[in-house]
Amino acid sequence: MPWRDSLEPARMQRIAVIAPREDLRSVLVAVAASGLAELDVTADTGTGEVARMLQRVGQGDSAPALLQDRPDLDALVEAGRNDLLAGEAQLEQRAAVAVDRGLVSAVAGWVPVDDAAELTNRLSALGAAVVPLPNPRGTDPPTLLHTRGRLNRPFAPIVDTYTTVPYMDIDPTAVAGVAFVFMYGMMFADAGQGLLLLIGGLMLRFGHPSRLARFRSAWLFITGAGLSAMFFGVLFGEFFGPTGVLPVLWVEPLEQPVLLLEVAIGIGAVLLSGAYAIGTMNRWREGGWRVATVSATGLAGVAVFLGLGLLLLGAYTGIPWLTATGILVLIGGLVLTYIGLLAAAGGGGAGAAQAGVELFDGVLRLGTSLVSFARLAAFGLAHAALGAIVWQATTGLWSSGGPAMAAAVLVFVAGNTLTFVLQAVVAGVQALRLEYYELFSRVFVSEGRPFRPWLVPTTQESVP
Repeated sequence: MPWRDSLEPARMQRIAVIAPREDLRSVLVAVAASGLAELDVTADTGTGEVARMLQRVGQGDSAPALLQDRPDLDALVEAGRNDLLAGEAQLEQRAAVAVDRGLVSAVAGWVPVDDAAELTNRLSALGAAVVPLPNPRGTDPPTLLHTRGRLNRPFAPIVDTYTTVPYMDIDPTAVAGVAFVFMYGMMFADAGQGLLLLIGGLMLRFGHPSRLARFRSAWLFITGAGLSAMFFGVLFGEFFGPTGVLPVLWVEPLEQPVLLLEVAIGIGAVLLSGAYAIGTMNRWREGGWRVATVSATGLAGVAVFLGLGLLLLGAYTGIPWLTATGILVLIGGLVLTYIGLLAAAGGGGAGAAQAGVELFDGVLRLGTSLVSFARLAAFGLAHAALGAIVWQATTGLWSSGGPAMAAAVLVFVAGNTLTFVLQAVVAGVQALRLEYYELFSRVFVSEGRPFRPWLVPTTQESVP
């Protein structure tokens, strides 16, 4: 799959499945068996004959299934085939919305563009056709993300837990995953403990231990987190704490905490810039340049962010033209943002007041968002402090000699285990918090609807 295709949801096509009225059931069974399309269903679920019958007997734990030929419903009940009843209930829901014209019936739905030809080939043998339709006005297609990509699959839960990507938006899964791993590594900066994560990820990749095989898809995520932690650990000279195994290549965290905080805020500025860039493209794809220009998560928000940055840079460097440029850009961004907020509020006096409050809140949130990224350094410092405490206790006991040396080994192992578990959880939670509250809030302003293909297997069993 080309990498560009992984940056947006799969293209969807609105279709009508057209079949001879007398063969509609067989055609619907074929659609269900293919699992390629999502067909419209009646909103009045549970009101059909089969649905009411299934409610009386209870579905149980059986997965739905369908017979090729129309079954005797009473025979299904007597045989206890609730799986076939459940399948018939689903088919009934879709057949209920069929539009009849003469001798043919049609059921509308959605199919990925790449799968339309295969669905057409499957149904043509039954005398049915798949006809493309224009998208209904005011309705977005369902979203099907590309989860087959090497980066998308392990990182998909990060985005899925937050929202369903709207159909018109860019899919940020790969970018969000890389950003998460980077932030995780900065807070979990220890080459030795990162090596343990790397080994754990590789073990999952090759199916060990077998009881964790269901988590195998996360191997790249864990491996990436381990490599990132090792990278920052090497920069900081941390290997199961400040053991001296590795030299300090950049900075010793506890010696220059202010520098680390400044770097963390700088990294936050870069990440926020990326979020604004994706947000601007999303606003353009959703509503064109007019929406993108006045949106607080579009060009207007970019101008406010850039203006504040230039203003602060000018004040820090003492360069007057930077300060003046920052003020002009900031004012322009605030005006555009206010116009967008006023339009969204519906205008009028109440709308003007609401827009003013939202504008103030947005600027305040932007400042707090930037400062929030200081936690990348703060939790990295906490990790380094814990490692230093464990190492000092270890060396203190070791220097005493005798039985204390055994206690030193125990303290070193137990202390690093506790630090590993604690920081692994904390770094994950904090990186996720930064993704959701500071980045995704600027990327997404609406929620999509996931594509749910209708998949019910066909069975050739006979019912007595």
